[in-house]
Amino acid sequence: MILCIETATTNCSVAIFNGLDCVALKEDSTSGYSHNEQLHVFISDVRLQAGINLNQLTAIAVSKGPGSYTGLRIGVSAAKGLCYALSIPLIAIETLSILGQAASGERTDFIIPMIDARRMEVYSCVLDRNSKPLDSAEAEILSESSYGDYLQKGRVTFIGNGVEKWQAVCKHSNAKYLEGVLPSAREMGVLADALYSKKEFVDVAYFEPYYLKDFQTSIKA
Repeated sequence: MILCIETATTNCSVAIFNGLDCVALKEDSTSGYSHNEQLHVFISDVRLQAGINLNQLTAIAVSKGPGSYTGLRIGVSAAKGLCYALSIPLIAIETLSILGQAASGERTDFIIPMIDARRMEVYSCVLDRNSKPLDSAEAEILSESSYGDYLQKGRVTFIGNGVEKWQAVCKHSNAKYLEGVLPSAREMGVLADALYSKKEFVDVAYFEPYYLKDFQTSIKA
């Protein structure tokens, strides 16, 4: 039994998996960044849906980033607190890999998940047709030459809330767009199960979210 927590975007999403079976799911992407108010309520809700006590969990899996600074901090803090209280391991999963899982059924050669990072920038990485990473996450400033090597090699499925602005730039015939899709705990089960089987856990005390970019603030005029 693994509790999965995804809070890297506006989607506050929690699921419980029994192996590869999703036995409970609760998520909301319509309320903005309300994770601080919703996350622990959703955790309680999925526990009740699954008909289990928290002490029956064998691990907690959390989306580690990149994504919203505040969302990631809230999700990771909750996951670490539960792991410490229950004495169970913590699994950290890259957010872009979670997003890419939502395109795993597409007929494609490559999957490129992209999360909006404001202006013409996205967080992205490249996955193969089986959603296996081919490179590491990066902050990409979009231009007409972005991802050109992959578009020349075959069909590329772009997925995520960064797709809309990329679609305005990219007119390549090999590009397919899945707009507005957000990372969801629904897609975390297969990734969490694989890491749990290999005992690839992170240190509960020292783990920090993967922000990718330094936090920036601005002053209102």
